Amino acid sequence: MATTIDQGFKSLSSNLEITDLQESGVSNRQKNIREVMEAGLTVLDSFLGGSYRRNTMIAPLREADVDIFVVLSARYFETDGQLALLNKVKSVLRKTYTKTPEISANGQAVTIVFNDFRVDVVPTFNRKGGGYLIPDSQMGRWIGTDPTKHVELWTAANKQHDGDLVPLIKMLKGWNKSRNLLRSFHLECLALSVFDNVTITNSPSGVRYFFDKAREKIKFKLPDPAGYSDDVAAHVIKQTEIDAIVKRLDWAYERAKEAEALAAKGDMLKAFAKWSLVFKDYFPAYRR
Repeated sequence: MATTIDQGFKSLSSNLEITDLQESGVSNRQKNIREVMEAGLTVLDSFLGGSYRRNTMIAPLREADVDIFVVLSARYFETDGQLALLNKVKSVLRKTYTKTPEISANGQAVTIVFNDFRVDVVPTFNRKGGGYLIPDSQMGRWIGTDPTKHVELWTAANKQHDGDLVPLIKMLKGWNKSRNLLRSFHLECLALSVFDNVTITNSPSGVRYFFDKAREKIKFKLPDPAGYSDDVAAHVIKQTEIDAIVKRLDWAYERAKEAEALAAKGDMLKAFAKWSLVFKDYFPAYRR
């Protein structure tokens, strides 16, 4: 039962979490997949990455992607062999997961669609100078990245914000989910930038602050915090796309301001209704 804004946002945060049972399922599944890869190819290392390891994954799990990075021997590397490598990984996985209907090579990974969640297996090579190289079969190139560095950066930033940053990122991902405006990693990097050297006082004001400042930041390049790309926002190419995102951020900012004003007046019913417009089913109903 939620009767205050604080309770409402606590329920919102809880509704975005995957359960302990689901965590156990992810743990077992990823372990099995890593063993399959090690049996079929020469694997130097493997580890979890993405939002799961950054602790920014949100429910429902069935719509989430769990990323497994598999560091392979350099003997599999070819300058123009991105698609061939993905197909090789797909073939290895298909030998074990014979009854899984959907296993496909998708740009940078091989995706296995299970009934409860998806797994992206990302074949990876050690990169000279540090980090890793992952394939981009659509562009025919190798991309430098370091998901382990991302985990370190997100953990450090969350600690600097006394543990308030990651829950806020999850709330923003909940807002973004049904609207499909920004890629997950782009949104997370944007949040890191917006809240850099900023004190998060509480969740409602933090959400409103993000919507406000992101309207301007979305117009410019956004470097990868780990230093491997000068623009994680490169997927937003057209000015019409940027304008559409700014418009949605404007709308969310206005609803957040209205919700805060209504709460300040003590009109919790209407305040909850405004926040429900922003977060949809993730936000609880008001109970007197």
